[in-house]
Amino acid sequence: MPAFFHHLSEVLYQVLECVGVNPWVVERRRHTFLHREAAEDIHHHQEGQAITTFFFGSQSEGTTTPGLQSDTDMLYTHNIVNIMYSWADWKKGKFNLLMVRDADTPPQHYLLQWIRPDIPQPVTHANHPDFVTDSQGRAFYSNMAIVGKAAAIFRERNMPHIRHGPSNSAWEDWDIVDAFHCKTLPPEVMSWFTKMQHGFWPSQETLQAARMCGCFLVPVGCHGSVNESIEWRVTPNLIERLLMFSLNMVSIKCLVILKMMKQQEFVKYIHCENCKFTTFHCKTALFFTLNRTHPSFWTKCRLIECIVRCLQTILEFLNQGECPHFIVEGVDLFDGKLCRGCQLSLERAIQGMIEDDMHLLFHLQSDDLGQRLLTLPHEVRPYPGDDVNAGICGMLAGDMFKLYLEHVTTVCHRLCNIKEADVITNINNEIKLLENLAVNASTTHYHKNYIKFTVKSLMSVKVSVTSSSCIQSDQAPPQDIWELYGESLNTDVTSSKLKLASMHYCQGEFRRAASILHEVEFDLDDSVQPVCGCRDLGNEKLSKAFCEFTVQNDSHEQLTKKLAFCVRFLREEKFCAPRFLWCEMYRAVGDDVDHRNSIQRLWMDWAEVDARPFLLYLQYLTYRGLGVRHRQLEAHLRLEDIVTSPDKVNQLYHPETALNLTGHCWELEGNPYRALEAYNASLGGQPRNNAANWHKQRLEMMLTHYMRDTR
Repeated sequence: MPAFFHHLSEVLYQVLECVGVNPWVVERRRHTFLHREAAEDIHHHQEGQAITTFFFGSQSEGTTTPGLQSDTDMLYTHNIVNIMYSWADWKKGKFNLLMVRDADTPPQHYLLQWIRPDIPQPVTHANHPDFVTDSQGRAFYSNMAIVGKAAAIFRERNMPHIRHGPSNSAWEDWDIVDAFHCKTLPPEVMSWFTKMQHGFWPSQETLQAARMCGCFLVPVGCHGSVNESIEWRVTPNLIERLLMFSLNMVSIKCLVILKMMKQQEFVKYIHCENCKFTTFHCKTALFFTLNRTHPSFWTKCRLIECIVRCLQTILEFLNQGECPHFIVEGVDLFDGKLCRGCQLSLERAIQGMIEDDMHLLFHLQSDDLGQRLLTLPHEVRPYPGDDVNAGICGMLAGDMFKLYLEHVTTVCHRLCNIKEADVITNINNEIKLLENLAVNASTTHYHKNYIKFTVKSLMSVKVSVTSSSCIQSDQAPPQDIWELYGESLNTDVTSSKLKLASMHYCQGEFRRAASILHEVEFDLDDSVQPVCGCRDLGNEKLSKAFCEFTVQNDSHEQLTKKLAFCVRFLREEKFCAPRFLWCEMYRAVGDDVDHRNSIQRLWMDWAEVDARPFLLYLQYLTYRGLGVRHRQLEAHLRLEDIVTSPDKVNQLYHPETALNLTGHCWELEGNPYRALEAYNASLGGQPRNNAANWHKQRLEMMLTHYMRDTR
């Protein structure tokens, strides 16, 4: 190897540290997605669904960078199905499916035969659209049944249906797979443990843990097979994740470079339309190389040599015309992916890259890696202070809490889409269910963090609904209401406190409201990041200050001190909201409801407003009630500044509502024409499902009557 490889390896290692490939960010990615798995599991439990969620792939493993733009891979397992590898696995009363192989079944694939739930005997001649009956009368579950159900769901939600292999998704950058979990590892996987006894990697501890993982059956057949529509592919994703989590940083950096080369260089030498060299091929080459190479070789100063070793493994696969699966015996990963002509073309190219002493590293464009290699100063500020790392941390935190809020939105819709008298009872039952889950022996700290957040969020709804009922009936609130408010105030920096201030305003307690609003205003600095569970602005809207905060603070308690959720009032809470906001709860005009997607149907019958505009609007009303004119005008001017500044209005999740609040302020100022301007601007951004339609109609009628009366 060239002498300069050692120095260049050190520089390359440092460059990768600065673009998110470092122990700190890798660990943050993994913990974030484990939190998200737990959140999904609890949410499915709340919704009465027997589903377990897993995140796999580059995003959850920490083997990606912003420039690679990796997809997010999610897998759902349906626990109502009992997968039988043998008759001993049969369970009475369950939906049993037996893994079956015939002589012509391709490697890594099985058929799933329907077995009766009452006795361990096959179902024969089934007349069911999800099953295919063969010449022997055996009923096999069709993998197309999953596709059909997914397509129906997306169609019902007015969302696109994107299918890639076993994935059914509504988004190009998400792969979502429905699968079944089999606790028993089939022989083609079990043989791997014997082969691994003589390699350098993985360790015996990792192998022991891998035996407990089981495998998944995903709905995709072998292309061109006679039984393609009823074949299910065995995938050992949990074992692969276990292997990925056991890698050291040199191995991870090596894989990231291989992915960058694959993304930019390898594609140049693949000329057939249906051929592709994938990230999984890169990962497989790394696994085999690790297994064959002594651990002492995988050091920082040998990073480029490690990359070359992996390329040589790829060359070996290309030369022999076969890429074996690292875990599943008898599988060729080139089959159906890379024709022989493209294999030979890629082989020559990779050989040339090695012979050229890896100069292509200086030409890699992902994350400006090549340019960074050429310009890296001798003294580099260590991670995690780099802007890229801060951006990744901010994105992970923002996305995680957005998911939490989406779940709370779904739960609130379910609990409150009933008789108003039963809302409190349902919320109490939901909180009790979550608290019982929190003390379950199998509940991890990931689950507990999500449960704690959800309980606080539901508690905030509960106390507001209770207060609204008391205000409506002109009754004194219950004795424990203030203690309950205290338990719900720390969901985030703003939302629960603003709802408390709004409740005081609605009771005419202007001084108490003003005191709370002053506290919120003090806490709502530039490092506080708005987050919404209804809409998505994109991660480019994350503030730099928030991203920098998340670098050093990753606990849920710390993060919520820098998050501002949108303020939400359900219809059951309306007497705790200013009356003008009630129109947001009845925003539909004509057939507007028919033009809502599945997400909008959850929240558009509530009032939703960004924290900062609502703070200023509530200050305007409160200081108006107190007669403090200069503070009232100050709040109005600041609210006007938000909705008229393009940079600021683009940061709002509900700009149409903020414009409506501004219009109301102009009405109260006695300027209906400026109010109409605000309502028209609101409708310009969202013409349907917008309360501005009501306000504009009301105001135009009022002006018409005024003009007629003054003639």
